[in-house]
Amino acid sequence: MRTPGNDEELAAGFLLSESVIHDADDLATIRPNRRNKDGNSIDVFLRPGLTASLDQLTRHVYVSSSCGLCGRTTVKSVAKGIRKIASNLQVPAEQLLALPAKMRLAQEAFSKTGGLHAAGLFNERGDLLVLREDVGRHNAVDKVIGWALLNRLLPLDRHVLLISGRASFEIVQKSLLAGIPLVAAVSAPSTLAVALARRCRQTVVGFLRESSLNVYSHPKRVIWAATGKRAKPLAGGITSSNL
Repeated sequence: MRTPGNDEELAAGFLLSESVIHDADDLATIRPNRRNKDGNSIDVFLRPGLTASLDQLTRHVYVSSSCGLCGRTTVKSVAKGIRKIASNLQVPAEQLLALPAKMRLAQEAFSKTGGLHAAGLFNERGDLLVLREDVGRHNAVDKVIGWALLNRLLPLDRHVLLISGRASFEIVQKSLLAGIPLVAAVSAPSTLAVALARRCRQTVVGFLRESSLNVYSHPKRVIWAATGKRAKPLAGGITSSNL
């Protein structure tokens, strides 16, 4: 299930986040299926010589909770092959606080329907590079990552990913495979997402609002000096600031 549009990006981003491919060179051709009159099918041709293990795409759904694991049988199978983030990116807290308003202005479909999630990719200056909307949070992230993949921008080690909902384990996993050092969400992250981010040296920001935010992992990437106020340490290694 997805919101139609940017389907090539969705397919490319999904294949990367599932570790079927690892960079743009693994793709030979990606295009709409010519026999599908509804435009709901995408054909992806991998480069000659690349052997893909499609068995890992099998989903075994026991309970559907939209928690972010989406039917994977083990957490270990999701976390396999994730590299630790080495980026020295640092972003002023004031710049982070301005991102939700920038993303909201670009959410055209949400403005009309009120029913779509969004994912936005920002550079280190806080400029919005691309925004994608979808009924599924993970689809929106796949579209953004697919856009970057097809434009040969990976790894995104000088970028910030902002999502409109929760920061789930799967969204953190997808962003790690794209090399994104900082993920921010307007709502809460899951405990599993924070644990993965801490292990992989990624910064996760939650409850990003107009004047406050929480940093759940690797807070050194968030610069507080420009605000003139100090962050408050909370339980569980969380840093909170009300600006």
